[in-house]
Amino acid sequence: MTVVPARQKRKTQPGIGFTPPPITRIEDTGLSQLWLQDLALKILYFQGYMSGFEMSESIALPFAGVVEHILEALKREKFVEVKSSQMGLGEGAYLYAITVAGIARAREALDRSQYAGPAPVPLDSYYEAVIRQSRKSNIVTSRIMRQTLNDLILAEKTFNQIGPAVNSGASIFMYGPPGNGKTSIARALGMMGEQNIYIPFAIDIAGQVVTIFDSVNHDLVQDEDATPKGTGSLRAGSRRDPRWVKIKRPFIMVGGELTLEGLDLVFDDVNKFYEAPFQVKANGGILLIDDFGRQQVRPRDLLNRWIVPLENRIDYLTLHTGRKVEMPFDVLVIFSTNLPPRDLVDEAFLRRLRHKIEIGDPSYEDFREIFKRVAEGKKIPYNDQSLAYLLQEWYIKRNRKLRANHPRDLCDQILDISRYLSVEATMDRELLDRAAEAYFVDL
Repeated sequence: MTVVPARQKRKTQPGIGFTPPPITRIEDTGLSQLWLQDLALKILYFQGYMSGFEMSESIALPFAGVVEHILEALKREKFVEVKSSQMGLGEGAYLYAITVAGIARAREALDRSQYAGPAPVPLDSYYEAVIRQSRKSNIVTSRIMRQTLNDLILAEKTFNQIGPAVNSGASIFMYGPPGNGKTSIARALGMMGEQNIYIPFAIDIAGQVVTIFDSVNHDLVQDEDATPKGTGSLRAGSRRDPRWVKIKRPFIMVGGELTLEGLDLVFDDVNKFYEAPFQVKANGGILLIDDFGRQQVRPRDLLNRWIVPLENRIDYLTLHTGRKVEMPFDVLVIFSTNLPPRDLVDEAFLRRLRHKIEIGDPSYEDFREIFKRVAEGKKIPYNDQSLAYLLQEWYIKRNRKLRANHPRDLCDQILDISRYLSVEATMDRELLDRAAEAYFVDL
């Protein structure tokens, strides 16, 4: 059975902007009052004594019109009681405690799920928000690309391939020798633009909670529409739904640890709620699959898993009950690999990856420019004659390939050696030889 989000999402135009509407009553949450009562009891069970305003902060809902009614209903049924109050500050300042009957009901709720955090938003609301904040609304021009990649030295051909690939919003396959900037390019694209998006702390799918916000992968930004945090916030309601947070467009990188199971809803058997997979957390942003081909899963199996999402912009995830859930897939997926493409996938699979970009070795001119920039950045006096010596002795004579990361690494070696010898860091031949000898390995 498939859970299909509300129909209005299909009428939503992408990129028209989104701000979570304010919550003024329980019905605005899209959740049942009984479910919210259970959530409040679980929070009280773990926290002990709480004021009404503190409960409002924990459950991420305004006190006026919402939390006050939840606590009033729990008080009528003798699941909570008021322990103290402060005259003149209203019911939000009352100190609430859970009763014996409340503990019994909280434990019943905890047997179903131990989630006790901000109230989730319905799946259809999340679906609509993703579409309205689609990254496809951000059109990249040549000028923007040059500003974004200004710190990188790239061949003009490569530069002119990246912009159209980003505008596609679909997938990019970057390949080439290690150390030439594939990951740096992806990171720069992730920082491109200043537009931020809203995501919920969690979403509700048929009574199941799936956490979305991840403090490791999501960067919070200041939100002028949010009610300020602190004692007494959310007293008179919020200017927007406080269950959402404002973040930078996500940039999430996964490497060899990626598995097929990690691309589906991750169910916690102990706590009995879900964590969203990487591609859901990356909605509205970029998902970089670094070192593609070195994952624990075969490249063919991984690409098979991505066929439907990459083509239809919809993903299907599975609850532990076997129920299928339709999720939006608004992600620019970047596959980055050092391995030859022919060793990873066949032509039919490569055809499904919209843009293929080779990131090759730098030319001698580009290598010189990179070395000059790096040396100046690390306060090492640059010298053309010294670089010519390095190239002749350690590259040309040894038939060694140029790599874009070598200037940075060799300059770091010079700094390490000069500190040890208590001498000035320069590009003299002795320091260059010692740096190269310590860095290079002749296989």
